[in-house]
Amino acid sequence: MKRYYAALTLSLFLIAHTASGAVLVSVNGNHITSSEVNKVLMEGTQGRFDSLSGDKQNELRHRIIEGMIAQELVYDDAQRIGILDSKEYKQELEALVARLKVQLATKIWEQEQFEAIKVDAKEVKAYFDANPNEFIDKEKIHARHILLRSRAEAQAIIATLRPLRGEKLKQEFIAQAKIKSIGASAAKGGDLGHFPRGQMVPSFNDAAFAMKKGSISSVPVQSQFGYHIIYIEEKKPAKKLGFESVKSFIEQRIKMDKFKEAMENKMGSLREKAKITYTK
Repeated sequence: MKRYYAALTLSLFLIAHTASGAVLVSVNGNHITSSEVNKVLMEGTQGRFDSLSGDKQNELRHRIIEGMIAQELVYDDAQRIGILDSKEYKQELEALVARLKVQLATKIWEQEQFEAIKVDAKEVKAYFDANPNEFIDKEKIHARHILLRSRAEAQAIIATLRPLRGEKLKQEFIAQAKIKSIGASAAKGGDLGHFPRGQMVPSFNDAAFAMKKGSISSVPVQSQFGYHIIYIEEKKPAKKLGFESVKSFIEQRIKMDKFKEAMENKMGSLREKAKITYTK
């Protein structure tokens, strides 16, 4: 039985799994594979691992691998000192397996119920046509910033940057951010990537979205984090998404709504047929 890092849920921890993928590390002959690590990462981030920054992905991957190594070492030592033969271990394992049987059966039952739900292509198109405002890619900007502790520091840097234009301004801004910014994005030249209106704190958001592409903020922008100098690298206007790009999303949404309704009906039917007694 494969052993997973403790961050997994209890059910995933003890369910047998045949792993595949490249071997990343071996601990006393037990292999930890890329497939195992990737599964833990996706579970731990609720499927959002790919949306994290490269640095964050590397940090999480390293932590998971080290945690799995530690777990292999502990398990081997537990075997060595006889934990697996102890009465307490066997009792806990038996109780745990009993609970997992119910959880696994429930999981597979729900999967089968969900897969049985069908969505007609006409339903998908009708939803798209009836909800046009739901499928608009919001206005976004690509910004960089230099975060400083004082207004005076920010004003001094703005003074040095103000005469510059175009690529010279961008490159000098990046250089200054790497040297002087106290923000987490300093190493990346202050790069904040693309973000929609309303994602940043209000003072930063209002200033950034009022600026033009290729410009810097004329005055320091204050927030609870300090004083920001903002550079706008790109602006993307809002646009309506085409049906082809969103139809899979719509289909899943409709399917989930149908699934929830079907589950309510199914559970109501099961309760009516069952004998349920509450103890005082």
